[in-house]
Amino acid sequence: MPIVMPVICFLALLLTTPLAAEDWPQFLGPDRTGISSETGLIDSFPDTGPEILWKVPGGVGMSAVVISGETAVTLVQKQDRQWIVALDAVTGKEKWASDLAPAYENAMGDGPRATPTLNAGTAYVYTGEGILAAVDLKTGDIRWSHNVPQEQKAKPSEYGMSCSPLVTETHVIVAAGAKNATLIAFDRTTGKQAWTAGQGSAAGYSSPALRTLSGQLQVVVFAGNQALGVNPKTGEMLWSYPFETDFNCNTSTPLAIDGDLFLSSGENHGCVLLKAPASAAGEIETIWSSLDSKSVMRNEWQTSIHLGDFLYGFDNVGSAGPVTHLTCIEARTGKRVWQQLRFGKGNLVAADGKLWCSTMAGELVIVEASPGGFKELARAEVIGETRQAPSIAHGRLYLRDGHDIVCINVKKTP
Repeated sequence: MPIVMPVICFLALLLTTPLAAEDWPQFLGPDRTGISSETGLIDSFPDTGPEILWKVPGGVGMSAVVISGETAVTLVQKQDRQWIVALDAVTGKEKWASDLAPAYENAMGDGPRATPTLNAGTAYVYTGEGILAAVDLKTGDIRWSHNVPQEQKAKPSEYGMSCSPLVTETHVIVAAGAKNATLIAFDRTTGKQAWTAGQGSAAGYSSPALRTLSGQLQVVVFAGNQALGVNPKTGEMLWSYPFETDFNCNTSTPLAIDGDLFLSSGENHGCVLLKAPASAAGEIETIWSSLDSKSVMRNEWQTSIHLGDFLYGFDNVGSAGPVTHLTCIEARTGKRVWQQLRFGKGNLVAADGKLWCSTMAGELVIVEASPGGFKELARAEVIGETRQAPSIAHGRLYLRDGHDIVCINVKKTP
């Protein structure tokens, strides 16, 4: 009996404890799709509201929280400087903070915009004015840095450099927006410039992503007036596609839909599904498009979520207007499936069959991710005004505003 009981207890724990948990090491999660593979997450909040594990002061800025193991990282602006801050992901206690640059001020909001990328013990960051730096994740020491717009003789984006660094096997890649360098790659270890790609396009506000299109792994960047496909190792241009919006406001991250490419922008521009070539010898084909003021999906600064055969996202009405609908469309056809009118501006990620939406009012809203119709499961105010998307890692959800960082328990109780 003394031997059997511990085994039974262990099996019971195994059957009641979620087994799928992972880090959230970069913008929009492990694959830059906004999707977590975690399961066993809550479907509702208790009457007392979500369980807040910790809430700590942060600072001004639009950078999301990223998590690697027991370390959570974000960029903040305080004491007239931009900082990278590392916290204990479980307790919220500060591990270290490193000074990156002077304070960044902008009419559309102060502070850093881009989200750090954590990879192999290094945090790669991009400040509001465009300083790219590699920071030791354990100590906070800065290993190397580049003022990208300054070095490339580029004009920084009007609303700040917002590209979250993309890390590949050998390089770290950011949008530069220079005359002869829409995109630029550096050796991720030494910081030495490796290649540039693209010409004559402003940086825009989107973050590049690795996407497999037509069977070929590519770096896809949504620049200010076009989308580009690039060989991740060499920087060779594979294709380009014009996509002009007012104020160069292409902001969402490109998505791969069964080997094809989905793009969406606000400012009443709309969305398209494209078949992008695997080499520079190929041509782009339009599978479907839904453009202008009648578009089915106008992602203003959010990236839609692709689950199964459907896309879920925020459809913004007008030129950055106040009206935004939460919408579900068929990914392969662009046909609208359902729409929750005037849901409000916000952002979203997905995990465990649910959409985890943050609203600008500081609410966390759980919505069933189903083409069967809109079904709200829970809603609670958890923080102040925010544009950030939540981050989900190890049964915890992280969200921040311009003052605080909050960590919420979203794991079901066994």
